[in-house]
This record gives sequence, structure tokens and C-alpha cells, in this order.
Amino acid sequence: MLSVGQKFPAFHLKATINNDVNTAFTEISEKSYRGKWLVVFFWPKDFTFVCPTEIAEFGKMNGEFKDRDAQVLGASTDSEFVHLAWRQHKEELNALPFPMLADVKRELTSALGILDPVEGVAQRATYVVDPEGIIRFSMVTDLNVGRNVKEVLRVLDALQTDELCPCNWEKGKDTLKVA
Repeated sequence: MLSVGQKFPAFHLKATINNDVNTAFTEISEKSYRGKWLVVFFWPKDFTFVCPTEIAEFGKMNGEFKDRDAQVLGASTDSEFVHLAWRQHKEELNALPFPMLADVKRELTSALGILDPVEGVAQRATYVVDPEGIIRFSMVTDLNVGRNVKEVLRVLDALQTDELCPCNWEKGKDTLKVA
């Protein structure tokens, strides 16, 4: 699995960005958000149970990430058409403010090393990538356990200080100073 300090892989994927079949799809690459922080999170499958709780929470907190000049990208190995159907079907996903990437060929999940060897789907992984394309945070949880979006935001805040941040540090609190 690629992790902290490594370059996030190049990618070029179809994405679902709204619910109108005429304008729902676009293509997104690592170059689409040059100069921004990226928060890229993966879920195993559309039309499941844990995944929409996380996706909806990222959607609710999207403004917080935008305030920090970070672009949220969600992804799974489902197609852009499955993403569209899920958005249209699931009320809490209907107005998602970030793209849903379709890694149908499993190229990005394979390059990251997060393709689940048993299920053949994306593992529940989260990456925070700095504006230079370097992975600064990575986390993978069991397929059955949802992540904490507030913790991802806290880590982004800490990384953006470019200082030493103690355990449980939160934005606005003192960072550590080396004597």
C-alpha cells in the first residue's frame, strides 16, 4: 500500500458530479485540482450500508474542506452509471458536492495497493495529499467499519500548520515548540 511520503499515483477517471444524466459525467485526473490539497476516500461498493453514512458525512463537511483549500474526491470500483443511480436513489447522496470517481478498471486502487484481495473492491481507504501530490496521511479500515470524517479534517488542519502537533491537537490550539 502506498503511504505517507510517497507520490499519489497519476489517474484519469470518469466521475459523476450531479444527478442529470445529460451533464452528470466528467473526467477527472490528478491534474484537475493542481495546487490544492486532496482528500481522496474510497468505499467498497455502492448500494451498501456503511458507505452512504460516510459519503453523506463527507458531503455535509465539504464546506469545511473547501475552507481549507482542499478538494474532496470519493471513489469506488463501481461505474459512473452506478454512482448516478445511487445518487438518484439515496436521498442523503442526492446533492453530493464532490465528484464520485469510477475506478472500474481498478487502476487507481491497484496503484495505491488498496484493492481488497478477497472481495476485489476498494478497501475503505482515506488519503490526504498535499498540493505537490505527496501523500501526507493514509488510513485503511476494515470493510465493515466506517471512518471518522472529523478526524480526517483534524489531520488536514494539523498538516496545514506545517508544525509539530501533539496528540489530540485541534485547530486553534498551540502546536509544539522545540526548545
